[in-house]
Amino acid sequence: MRPPRSIAASICTRCRSRRPQRRYPRSPDGGKVPDPLPADIARALGAAAGRLGAWGRHVVYHPVVSSTNDTARELAAAGAPDGTTVVAGAQTAGRGRQGRRWFSAPDAGLYCSVVLRGIDTAVVTLAAGVAAVEGVRAATGLPVEIKWPNDVVLPAHAGAAKVGGILAEASRLDAAAEAVIVGVGINVAAVDFPPEIAERAGSLAAALGSPVDRGTVLVELLAALAHWRQVLVAGCAERMLERWRALAPSSVGAPVEWRVAGAPLSGVTAGIDRDGALLVRSGERLERILAGEVTWVTAPAITAPED
Repeated sequence: MRPPRSIAASICTRCRSRRPQRRYPRSPDGGKVPDPLPADIARALGAAAGRLGAWGRHVVYHPVVSSTNDTARELAAAGAPDGTTVVAGAQTAGRGRQGRRWFSAPDAGLYCSVVLRGIDTAVVTLAAGVAAVEGVRAATGLPVEIKWPNDVVLPAHAGAAKVGGILAEASRLDAAAEAVIVGVGINVAAVDFPPEIAERAGSLAAALGSPVDRGTVLVELLAALAHWRQVLVAGCAERMLERWRALAPSSVGAPVEWRVAGAPLSGVTAGIDRDGALLVRSGERLERILAGEVTWVTAPAITAPED
């Protein structure tokens, strides 16, 4: 299911928030002067202006940054509006969860971070995962899936290679600047990955067998993220969780291992709870696992339904 053509459509009217929306002023990019948008991104944003609305008007680009999340945090601290997006051609210190380095080949991927305001941090990573998968599916037709907690992967029959990841970080420098920064990295072009990740990393172009337009992936990602943000703000988190479960087949029935106080444990995934924790059946017990603690034993054979 692709996100609606209008990002304001299909919101649950019975749980729509009636609180007045706070407005934030536009601001410079934390002292950095952004470059003109690359042709592929400018073209895609221009074609989708009607769909994206304000979200398509607050996109800044830098050829190289240390981290798009850090640059977006500077924008948030300066009062950048909801939906402000930082895109970079490369990152020198891009990171994933637990501070792991994110490989960012120059101009070979979509490296972006979005400023979100008025939203609960707890489920933002899950919503961003849904948006990333829906965005890639809409842009390429590839049946990518979510692997808990924040990976975008090819289905098991295609090797289960990781093609993207999400990192959501709270930014609370002061009350006026409170925001969540959602970073998304997607391997778009086929590249030679470093040896330490080459066996498990993949790209959209390699999986598709043809070039992929980075700008189109960005547009579809933003459209989906804007839609699911509105769903959450309207108080319909369960609707998002249902969609997440449909796109994450490995969250049920997949063998996993983890450690507690250094002791190895194992079990079979049994879904997620309302806070996004992974549930694992281990013997007679149902364990609740937090992000960063799980090793996936094998690639699950179950795949998510294609749109």
